[in-house]
Amino acid sequence: MSAREEFDASLSASPPSGSTDALEDPALLRRLLRAKDRMDAASHEAWPVKRLAAVSGVSEAHFARSFKRAFGLPPHRYLLTRRIEQATTLLRDTDLAITDIAFATGWESLGTFGRIFRDITGNSPGAMREAARANMAELGSVPACVLKAAQRPDLTMAVLEKRRRAAKATVRPSSNARPKAGEAS
Repeated sequence: MSAREEFDASLSASPPSGSTDALEDPALLRRLLRAKDRMDAASHEAWPVKRLAAVSGVSEAHFARSFKRAFGLPPHRYLLTRRIEQATTLLRDTDLAITDIAFATGWESLGTFGRIFRDITGNSPGAMREAARANMAELGSVPACVLKAAQRPDLTMAVLEKRRRAAKATVRPSSNARPKAGEAS
């Protein structure tokens, strides 16, 4: 087993005896939920791990580790999911300018908002708005909570990792490569 495989296995293994898993400790889970609720209520604000740990009353490392175990995503990715959900809802339901939506959902840069939005959803904010409005008649009878859950972005993989994988799929072999046996040079 390679070192990488051992590391991955150790992450998915159960915690050693004597340590408490976030899902087994109701007090810790309540603290994590408190921090998650604060992020939900004010997802437009900056939520560094230090601030979240202070809200939940645990150390930064313990908070980050426990949050991921309890909710399946690191805190930063969870916050990105919430911001993209809110932006998608505003794009679909309002006539606000895309710049206003970016700033209202917590982004400090329109360029970063557009890039991350496209990386996560596969569409630019403008294209998402057009598609949502084109499908509005079909979705009119669907409850908003169901619609929001169905359109929730999947961030089980880091955005940068998605970008790296997409880039690898589009990389062409260099022109300096030697021809294979049987190929003309």
